[in-house]
Amino acid sequence: MGGNPVLSVGLSVTAVAAVLIVASVAARAMIARRGYLTYDDFPLVSMAEKNGLTPDYLFTLFNNHLMPAGQLVTWLTNHLGGFGYGPYLTLLVVAQAAVSIAFYRLLRLMLLPGWAILVPLSIFLFSPLTLEATSWWAVGVNMLPMQLAMVLAVGAQVRYMRTRRRKHLLTLGLSIGLGLIFFEKALLAVALVFLLTLCLYTRGGPFRSVFRTVRDWWQSWTVLTAISVGFLTFYLLRSTSSLRRPASVDEVITFVAQMFGNTLFPGLVGGPWTWMPAGDGAPITAPAIVARWGALAVVAAFMAFTVWLRGSEAFRAWLLVLLYITLVAGLLGATRLGSVYSGVAGAVPRYISDVVVVAAIAAGAALCGLRRDGLTTAAEAAPERPRAALIHHRKALPALAGAIVVLIVSATFTGIRFGDEWAVKRGRDYLATARADLAAAPAGTVFMDQPVPEDVVGRLSAPYNLQSEFFAPLDDGPVFVTQARHLSVFDKTGHVRQAWVNGVVARPGPVQGCGYRLTGPPVRIPLESSLIDYWHVVRIAYLSDRDTAATMRLGAGEIIPFDVHRGLNEVFLLAQGGGATLEVDLLAEGAGICTDEIMVGSVVPAPKG
Repeated sequence: MGGNPVLSVGLSVTAVAAVLIVASVAARAMIARRGYLTYDDFPLVSMAEKNGLTPDYLFTLFNNHLMPAGQLVTWLTNHLGGFGYGPYLTLLVVAQAAVSIAFYRLLRLMLLPGWAILVPLSIFLFSPLTLEATSWWAVGVNMLPMQLAMVLAVGAQVRYMRTRRRKHLLTLGLSIGLGLIFFEKALLAVALVFLLTLCLYTRGGPFRSVFRTVRDWWQSWTVLTAISVGFLTFYLLRSTSSLRRPASVDEVITFVAQMFGNTLFPGLVGGPWTWMPAGDGAPITAPAIVARWGALAVVAAFMAFTVWLRGSEAFRAWLLVLLYITLVAGLLGATRLGSVYSGVAGAVPRYISDVVVVAAIAAGAALCGLRRDGLTTAAEAAPERPRAALIHHRKALPALAGAIVVLIVSATFTGIRFGDEWAVKRGRDYLATARADLAAAPAGTVFMDQPVPEDVVGRLSAPYNLQSEFFAPLDDGPVFVTQARHLSVFDKTGHVRQAWVNGVVARPGPVQGCGYRLTGPPVRIPLESSLIDYWHVVRIAYLSDRDTAATMRLGAGEIIPFDVHRGLNEVFLLAQGGGATLEVDLLAEGAGICTDEIMVGSVVPAPKG
């Protein structure tokens, strides 16, 4: 007694899909574990460490991003494991698995069954455009929930169009809300739902299609409009404008050429194959010219084949991608061009990683065809071409399998090279070195707060680039002071070194063998050059005949009291002030101090030797 062949094929496809999902998640996990927290991750962790779980913390914008759920997850993860990378990696892996499974379920919901469904699934699972989202915490905590929201929202809209059940409208709204509490860019999921309904589920010319889309599914647009307006109002009241103006037409052309030629087209076929290092963060795309044109040829050939196969149905699927990428490009151009990053903005995969969801859906619709069971006349199918059945014939299976294998091999090569770049983590090395040296440092080792190296946390993240913020999650972290007799400093690699001051020195004193003699009244000491009014570290080396007390004042700044110790000593004082003079006042009468070594500037490691 024979079984149902359709059911048998369906189970086999699902089994292969499960293998592909496991392989993708495992490969991404291996790449991610080679790296560590980096750049924006450290400020996120520092914010979580210094704040309680309050609305003010959750709804504080980070780099102008409203991400209360991302802040919550980071807070919980930090309090679970601090700087331990395991919890962050685990969450990235789980989120990737959830998105992958949800995407396969969406393809089963939308597309005609058959082996061809594995092609769009593989495009989504293995595209290197999403490597940052599955490796970098600050990217993944935004982008993976957004991708999940896009998938769930599209699925809810398709189910609503088939059944008209209001519960799917609720799911639609909740899906968008899920994305928005992690990333404001998830508003693009609203645009995706509308454009997908317009392009894939409505027939007719442009004006007729728009009219019928709005008229027939107005309940969906009412829900999405209410959510969008409410969120935008709340967000805009808290944010500052990120809008910029391109510096020139050439800048716009370079951006568009990079986005399509360097990033999008190669990324959809397993590229870019070569990467350019970008500091401690993820590398940016840098394919060779031949590779760029080759990727364009492959994408164009695939699009042409699907249009030959399915006609207007495929054409409208690719129109969906074009409309969505136009929205993304416009948003990126308005917020990234005209800045110091505009020269490489189009080569950063994370900026367009959400496009992979749309491109994979479109590829599936164009190749496999859409299921239209249960749809109303507004979503009537275009006349079916006889040749469309070719893709579901068993003779097409070797070609489909070959295409998937080539895509996976290409993406694997790219992923390995991405992993080689991602494994270089200066922040991880700096932190590990500092922790080891702190553990070996003698009791009483103290530091003055200053920024960590630029390639660990950039100055644009101030004040979270300060050492006091960076090391805050450590239980046995460094102790920071504003004055000390014996001061230490972290060098650029994280080693603890004896401190020194680099900057402006005092002019030679008038007393031979003493320099400046301090015996009672305030002594004004001239500096070799003038200082701007800001925070400076003052190092005073002195010889005193007794223990006493004194004060120091830099220019017209605040008076700083400090202790004087008998013998040959030095003191480091953090002071705000400026100008070309420094005043020292010895408080005890009869005491005597000689000083001929005064420096004002910034703390640096003492010269070796």
